[in-house]
Amino acid sequence: MNPLAAPDHKDDFKLKDTKPQLGERWPHGGPRGGGGWISSERATSTYDLVEQMFYLYVRVVKAKDLPTNPVTGSCDPYIEVKVGNYIGETQHFEKKTNPEWKQVFAFSKERIQSSVVEVILRDRERVKRDDHVGKVVFDMHEVPTRVPPDSPLAPQWYRLEALHGDNKVKGEVMLAVWMGTQADEAFPEAWHSDAASVHREGVLNIRSKVYVSPKLWYLRVNVIEAQDVEPLDRSQLPQVFVKAQVGNQILKTKLCPTRTTNPMWNEDLIFVAAEPFEEQLILTVENKASPAKDEVVGRVDLPLQIFERRLDYRPVHSKWFNLERFGFGALEGDKGHELKFSVRLHLRVCLEGAYHVLDESTMYISDQRPTAWQLWKQPIGILEVGILSAQGLLPMKTKEERGTTDAYCVAKYGLKWVRTRTIIENFNPKWNEQYTWEVYDPSTVITFGVFDNCHLSGGEKPATGGGARIDSRIGKVRIRLSTLETDRIYTNSYPLLVLQPSGLKKMGELQLAVRFTCLSLANMIYLYGHPMLPKMHYLHPFTVNQLDSLRYQAMNIVAVRLGRAEPPLRKEIVEYMLDVDSHMWSMRRSKANFFRIVSLFSGVISISKWLGEVCKWKNPVTTVLVHVLFFILVCYPELILPTIFLYMFLIGIWNYRLRPRHPPHMDTKLSWAEAVHPDELDEEFDTFPTSKQQDVARMRYDRLRSVAGRIQTVMGDMATQGERFQALLSWRDPRATSLFVIFCLIAAVVLYVTPFKIITLVTGLFWLRHPRFRSKQPSVPSNFFRRLPSRADSML
Repeated sequence: MNPLAAPDHKDDFKLKDTKPQLGERWPHGGPRGGGGWISSERATSTYDLVEQMFYLYVRVVKAKDLPTNPVTGSCDPYIEVKVGNYIGETQHFEKKTNPEWKQVFAFSKERIQSSVVEVILRDRERVKRDDHVGKVVFDMHEVPTRVPPDSPLAPQWYRLEALHGDNKVKGEVMLAVWMGTQADEAFPEAWHSDAASVHREGVLNIRSKVYVSPKLWYLRVNVIEAQDVEPLDRSQLPQVFVKAQVGNQILKTKLCPTRTTNPMWNEDLIFVAAEPFEEQLILTVENKASPAKDEVVGRVDLPLQIFERRLDYRPVHSKWFNLERFGFGALEGDKGHELKFSVRLHLRVCLEGAYHVLDESTMYISDQRPTAWQLWKQPIGILEVGILSAQGLLPMKTKEERGTTDAYCVAKYGLKWVRTRTIIENFNPKWNEQYTWEVYDPSTVITFGVFDNCHLSGGEKPATGGGARIDSRIGKVRIRLSTLETDRIYTNSYPLLVLQPSGLKKMGELQLAVRFTCLSLANMIYLYGHPMLPKMHYLHPFTVNQLDSLRYQAMNIVAVRLGRAEPPLRKEIVEYMLDVDSHMWSMRRSKANFFRIVSLFSGVISISKWLGEVCKWKNPVTTVLVHVLFFILVCYPELILPTIFLYMFLIGIWNYRLRPRHPPHMDTKLSWAEAVHPDELDEEFDTFPTSKQQDVARMRYDRLRSVAGRIQTVMGDMATQGERFQALLSWRDPRATSLFVIFCLIAAVVLYVTPFKIITLVTGLFWLRHPRFRSKQPSVPSNFFRRLPSRADSML
């Protein structure tokens, strides 16, 4: 176990301030690393939100004129870079005296315990120990320092020396050795000494990487009609429908209500497609031969590249497509096929570029731009994030009978995903990597996720005992940009909280530095008055069910495409970052949302209680002041609205000094995660459909029925009150309606002849009357309203 892991106390679930040494002075890049410092505080703006990390870089370019082995007559060379106990090796070449490696090695300065750097050239031997060909030795004190934006250090040729003694041997090696930081261009692709235990394909899985989500389009297929549909059984007319498929997405039109050879539908089918377009649109016309049998009448395969890309809702030209019974088709007029076409299909197909394809929850959306880049606006700001470190991580798996964690961080905003390098076997990893995003809307959310890398070698087992090799979740952090002040650096430590079947657990802390820079304040203010999504979402919206289905398909496409990168961003990571399971039922989440609604009315409840105390004269001074204010507003009604807005202005100014100083974070109390019942957690983590035993599923079903019964009662009460209002004039109760109609006539005459100020004054004084003049019985209007009938009597 990690001795530094933080215990699970409620205080540790809060956000903490940190004071990292950001933007430190960078060392002088002299020819031989001489003393002195750059006078400017920020020599480069690229890495001013992270802490400095020094690395010794060794670039091995190539070698020439290498000697051959006198026994084999050839040379199988490779380079070994040795700094203290750390050894890095290049690829070896067979029978090559002029090899090229072009590889960079990075050694963390804080772990270097040697005063020399040895670059040793070896000859690979299959039987005995590898031969030493020669070496080049550098004194650490003479290694130059280089800081971007300085030009890269030019590699030089070095003559190989004998392993023992100062004698020169045949052969030269081109090398460059310098001291730099993580800002160096060679850093991302370099071999790192802190990952020396990772070999072969595992090396690709530990490197930092920037990914870009595929460009997603909505594909609208308007199926208009078909002609000349001939079923296999020609003795009866066909009753057909059209089935369309793009990749794994399959949609069907409604069954044509009439049996005819020329059916009509005029129905829209919406798909999600990603560039580059790899799938085809496959259309089949199928006849409902019997309730259990659908026979294919014709089929056509259409590449998505042929369809028009629409930037607004202007009409798209329709086209007729010929369907082939045997499974392939072509555009009408194509004479390349000799087979006779039997069915024609009338379609209007386009790629919608004016919509934003939703691939994440609308609550945590990070991008709202339409698909077509021609419709993009100018960015209104820049978001800079320094992913500093994590503290107190828990062991996520066992390796060689001990707990360990290989952590990396993923950040997602807009189309850009970033993945830090993996820090091997460290409960307090330090990444210190900085990334930048363009911001097009402040009402967006950036999401961070910390994961344990389980794809480095084969000797790892999850700490939970499971056998599946998936990258485990350590925690997630969300930051809404609109909650950040511009041009301010936020340095905070965010708790990494994960809800597990055993309960809420703190997995560690993530330290971030965030800065949101505004490029145009006018454009940002302009956005606050405009819709969040592109206008096509409001002019021609999709249904809720369509949006849910399309979002799920878009998430799958993004996961598949990012999973093919190197290193892959795996499906479990993409699903966790995009909150793919946010729509699933959870008793805990339902309780949390209910109490969120209750908290919204807490202010109204407090005001009603205060007014009740005023009416009951609990504090006579307050009641008298309310009477005075009431008299003033009645006499000068033009002051009512100005008074309300002035009051809200003063409240806003007063609350400015109490404004939040930190970005919002995961609130365990709001999420109802601290007092959740274990069985409710077990239900939340259950699969869909359920995998539990019958008695457990029956118990949960009964509990759900109980909760739904209460909701049903509340909805019934609300419907009853509304129907009673309708009964006032519906003559359902003739005596009650007669009384109400007579009352309305009298009230109309009284209100006409009496000044409105008098009516208001009398009503207010009656409402604020002293308790001595009040009765504990319900009022006459309340008694009258409760006696009105509702349609509850007609319910079965």
